Amino acid sequence: MRETHTAVVLFIGDRTYKVKKPVDLAFLDYTTVAGRRAACEQEVALNRRFAPDVYLGVGEFRSPGADVPEPIVVMRRMPTERRLAELVRKGIDVDDALRAVARLLATHHASAPRGREVDAQGTRDALSSRWEASFGQVRALSADGTAPDGVAEIEQLVHRYLAGREPLFDMRIAQGRMVDGHGDLLADDIFCLDDGPRVLDCLEFDDALRYVDGLDDAAFLAMDLEQLGDPQAAAFFLAEYSEYSGDPAPPSLRHHYVAYRAFVRAKVSLIQARQGMPGAEAAARRLVTTALHHLRASAVGLTLVGGLPGSGKSTLSGALADRLGVTLLSSDRLRKELAGIPAEQEAAAAYGEGIYSPEWSDKTYAALLDRSATLLSRGESVVLDATWRDAQQREAALRMAERTHANLVALHCHVPDEMTADRLTHRAPGASDADRDVAAAMAAAELPWPEAVGIDTSDSLEAAVTQALSAVHPHADNQAWVFRRPYMEPD
Repeated sequence: MRETHTAVVLFIGDRTYKVKKPVDLAFLDYTTVAGRRAACEQEVALNRRFAPDVYLGVGEFRSPGADVPEPIVVMRRMPTERRLAELVRKGIDVDDALRAVARLLATHHASAPRGREVDAQGTRDALSSRWEASFGQVRALSADGTAPDGVAEIEQLVHRYLAGREPLFDMRIAQGRMVDGHGDLLADDIFCLDDGPRVLDCLEFDDALRYVDGLDDAAFLAMDLEQLGDPQAAAFFLAEYSEYSGDPAPPSLRHHYVAYRAFVRAKVSLIQARQGMPGAEAAARRLVTTALHHLRASAVGLTLVGGLPGSGKSTLSGALADRLGVTLLSSDRLRKELAGIPAEQEAAAAYGEGIYSPEWSDKTYAALLDRSATLLSRGESVVLDATWRDAQQREAALRMAERTHANLVALHCHVPDEMTADRLTHRAPGASDADRDVAAAMAAAELPWPEAVGIDTSDSLEAAVTQALSAVHPHADNQAWVFRRPYMEPD
């Protein structure tokens, strides 16, 4: 026998019998026999989409003298030793199994029902409502009516992410990413058989909670794999799902959905704690911590990397963007794009002249921030490589970050003067045209930048990247696993 917060499951011979608990948990009501029968019928119909040979139908338990029999879900019993959760706990290589599950899920999503009703649950506001409902339920389930440690920060991070990301969710709907999915994808309910996986126990009690972004559906299993102590498997599964589904979602959205799923499970664990299940409270605390770590990792960031010519800012910008897996935009490249000049073509001019005049610089920085705003609103973090010596341009970047609810970090690269001169003398041709004379003129006109974190680039590149990462991600030691999806500046 196994017990969940909504059901009791009996394993007898080669059959499994699932009995719904007569409970009212606000988000579901099984207090009547008719309600439980409808839920059983719905469960069989929906789960046959993923495991048609497992769900045999709706049966009944009858008691002598009882007027109404108790409806039950009848299933073919699966081998416990092939349960995905068991394989992970034993340290068995599950890459092939996860690849098969990812393919099965992506295939189902490709043909899953879509429509206005499904799309309505994919909006930013719909997701916000689900978060708010969970926040309220978690507080109500706490013994003293207050939220557990970490929930206040979770709320703050959720509100900040959602506030600036409406275009991202609108774009996901336009791409057809909203599906009638599984809704409750846990490793305990997946069985890795020789002829392919069987995925059981989808969410049946509320259609709206099953109408989700396909990535949100997949994130549930990723969260669960992490809870089982295998974050590498979690990242691998989401990468495989993204490959099979052709989903280019930004890493921030993946982390946000993993956090959402962790918080939903924390709520379930609190319900189980109220029902007396041993270890449920500890599980809830772990899940809250997981949600917090992923929300920190999901924060959308705007990193300004500035400095004079020869300071190493472009080299650091490229290495930092590659390490973070974010978009890199360069003022040198964008300036020439706007002028209709190939990035590597020389356009040298005296200080403040040609395409380096104040008017051209204003035009370049305005376009740089405009492109960044679009990317940030779509959940893409950005590294901006420019000198940032003008205080008005820095202020414009700060205002844009505030509008898009992005975290702004400013880095100012510097090296000794003799190293600057040596770098400018010996560097290979590239997008920048600045020579030693231009650099000297810019240094004379440069304004203080007290808000920026100074980065010494005179040592190794790795040392400079380490300094930069500590400023960009102050919680690096506590963050959840990261997605490696490199971004390059668009051609």
